[in-house]
Amino acid sequence: MILGRKADPENEISLGEQLAGMDATLEALYDSERQGGLGSSSPNVNRWLGDIRKYFPRSVVQLIQKDALERLDLKRMLMEPELLCMMEPDVSLVATLISLSKVMPEKTKETARQVVRQVVEDLRRRLENPLKQAIRGSLNRADRNRRPKLREIDWHRTIRANLKNYQPSLNTIIPEQMFGHGRRQHSLRHVVLLVDQSGSMAGSVVYAGIFGAILASLPSVKTHFVAFDTSVADLTDQLHDPVEMLFGVQLGGGTDINSALAYAERLVTAPAKTFLVLISDLFEGGNRDEMLRRTAQLKESGVQVVSLLALDDAGAPAYDHQMAARLAGMDIPAFACTPDKFPDLMEAAFKGQRFGRFISRDG
Repeated sequence: MILGRKADPENEISLGEQLAGMDATLEALYDSERQGGLGSSSPNVNRWLGDIRKYFPRSVVQLIQKDALERLDLKRMLMEPELLCMMEPDVSLVATLISLSKVMPEKTKETARQVVRQVVEDLRRRLENPLKQAIRGSLNRADRNRRPKLREIDWHRTIRANLKNYQPSLNTIIPEQMFGHGRRQHSLRHVVLLVDQSGSMAGSVVYAGIFGAILASLPSVKTHFVAFDTSVADLTDQLHDPVEMLFGVQLGGGTDINSALAYAERLVTAPAKTFLVLISDLFEGGNRDEMLRRTAQLKESGVQVVSLLALDDAGAPAYDHQMAARLAGMDIPAFACTPDKFPDLMEAAFKGQRFGRFISRDG
């Protein structure tokens, strides 16, 4: 309450060194009467970036950096490798770098890739195990049988089920019931991630790319990653390197969901085993009626369809409420999903559960 020139225009309150430093750092950004408060030279920006990390915790630093990029138009900071190295890497920064990738000078691109790779690897470490465990668990349970061959026996479950049949004289268990995994097909499930790459969906694109790369690493899941605005780009062949895949995204532009769904229709070969995730705010710039018709056809054919209004940590998104209501009327849920809940969503889909139960359980 006491920081900022307007809070104490007469300088009646004496601030200690720590508070004075915080005051100067925040005033450079948030004092609306100042123009270009950080100055035009790299040393000034460099010093300010160091100061905010000195005075504030990481979560606040990320927020201040985002405000600086927006309020003072400091995207030029990202054009200098030495300044970019000082930025606190997070999903918001990655989204900004992706949006600037086509105009970024060559001297900065490698540094930008290093920053993006750091964030991607951090997120992948956090999200990979929960997603893999959820999917493997749901597929294993769906694929059990009671007459397994030797190589298919689920030994842990078989032993647990037959402990009551332990024979002390023989020092062994008599297995009355055998449990195992059935002979698997090359691909048990097909996941199509249809990702809106308009500017408002930037954070969702980053998370979707990481989840797409994890899904693509599972041999039992066939994964397609399709990004769209007014055109459609199939980036599936780049999922082995999510950093390069993200740099292939064109953030910004309009939205034509209908065209994206038309492309997705051609990818579906086994509707009953296909899960289509439309990640979009649903502000359709194309043919709305045709979009709804295609969505209904996909669902009627047996495809599981869900619309994620956002896949990020930002909370309730801005979205087309009328379009979301139309989808809900077709029994296609439309809701925001935080990254930590996405594995649960995939597990529910692979188990064939109704998403209403998932939404009510996890909010």
